[in-house]
Formats: sequence, structure tokens, C-alpha cells
Amino acid sequence: MNKKLLIIILAVTIAVICVFLGIKKSISLIRPSHNSSVYNLLNQARNLEAKGELLEAKSIYQKLVNDFIESPDVGIWQKKAENINIKLLFSPTITPKSIVYQIKPGDTLNKIARAHKTTAELIMKSNNISDSLIIPGRKIKIWNAPFSILVDKSQNIMLLKSDEEVIKTYIVSTGKDNCTPVGVFKVVNKLANPTWFKAGAVVPAGSPENVLGTRWMGFDLAGYGIHGTTEPKELGKQVTQGCVRLGNSDVEELYDIIPTGTEVTIVE
Repeated sequence: MNKKLLIIILAVTIAVICVFLGIKKSISLIRPSHNSSVYNLLNQARNLEAKGELLEAKSIYQKLVNDFIESPDVGIWQKKAENINIKLLFSPTITPKSIVYQIKPGDTLNKIARAHKTTAELIMKSNNISDSLIIPGRKIKIWNAPFSILVDKSQNIMLLKSDEEVIKTYIVSTGKDNCTPVGVFKVVNKLANPTWFKAGAVVPAGSPENVLGTRWMGFDLAGYGIHGTTEPKELGKQVTQGCVRLGNSDVEELYDIIPTGTEVTIVE
């Protein structure tokens, strides 16, 4: 009886080992293939980016995000795609969301920007224009797709979107005790280097006491908007009086991109 039991135990043990080895072998066959695909795609993306073929590089980073969603590197690839989005915005490269416009006599940058619901700053950066002087007959790139903003208070992030595509994700600060209002708002005014008018005092631009930082984009809800900060270490937290704060470099970037009238949705 003991001998039979020993034989059974031995047989079961061998079977388990065989199954284990089979699983291990199948995993070893799968993982190199997976890693090889990722490695090849990453190489393609980097080479394309180095050659300035940004649209093609972005497409590959998006493929990596979509095809290998469980990878621990998916956040890195998404960030790469978003960085390329900003490079494309601020470059003369024509994209599916932009058009070529020929400057007409009597045109000004502000007139062109208003007509196409964009900003003069974005036109200048997109076309390497250093001042407001423009020459009739010159062809320039115009971003022609509307922007929108989504602020998620639970994560303290802001999504800059264009035709529902996420262009960039920003880390923000929102209101303490969850006081940032939720709803759909519009940007109705924009100020560079704003003065802060607080109760009993006027704080000039550039002052370390000016909590608005370097830019202000006000909502159609009085007293609320998006602005910079003098406390970058507090980004990602609920610490404001209700406004949405960005780092100064980020708020300056956003200021150049979005025109007045841009829709801002804030959710819990």
C-alpha cells in the first residue's frame, strides 16, 4: 500500500513539474515577443522624433499606449505623445487640426486669430513670427480645431483637449475644502502679469505675495479662473480659495494656446 501511494505521489509530482515547466516555457515564449514589439516600436518612435517626423512618432507612441495598456511604462509613452502635441502646436508642421492661410492686405494677427478662434500668440509661435508685423501674401499655419478644458478635482489634473483628443495633462491645485465650483464655464478674459486685487490691498505683478502668478484666465463666474502660482510645491493639492492654479511655465503655455470663449468643465 505504501509503495503504491509512493508511486502515485511521484507521478503527481512529475505531472505538476511538467505542467509548471510547460507554463514557464509558454511564458518565456510570450514575453520576448512582447518585449521585442515594444522595443522595435520605441526605436521607431525615437528615430522618427529625431528626424523631426513628429506626427509619425506621435502615432507610434499612441499605438504603444493602446496596444500595451497594462505596461508599467504606459504613462511615460502618454507623456511622450503629449510633449509631441505641444511641439506640433508650436511648430509650422501642418496637422489634421490646422490649415494654411494666406495673409491678406489689411490683416493683423489679432484679426486673423479672432476669425479662426485662436490666439495671436499661438499663430506667432507656430510660424516663428517674432513681432506683430506680418506680410501680405505669406502663407502661415493656423490651428483650426476648438480647444476645451476638463478639470478633475478628485485627481487635481487638467486636460487640455482639442476635438476630444487630449493634447496635454497638467497638474493643478484646486480649492481647499472642495470649494472649487463644478460646472461648465467659459474663459471671458485673459491677463498677462496680472495685479491681484485682494481685500484691503493691491498686490502688483511680480510680487512674491501675488498668488496669481504670471497669468490669469477668468471665467464667466466672477472671481474664479485659472492662474499661475507663487507656491509650486502646493500643486496637486486642494489649497486655493476656489480657483484653479497651474505652475507658471504651464499657465504661460496654456495662455498662449487657448482663446477667450474656451469652454472649461470642472468635475468632482
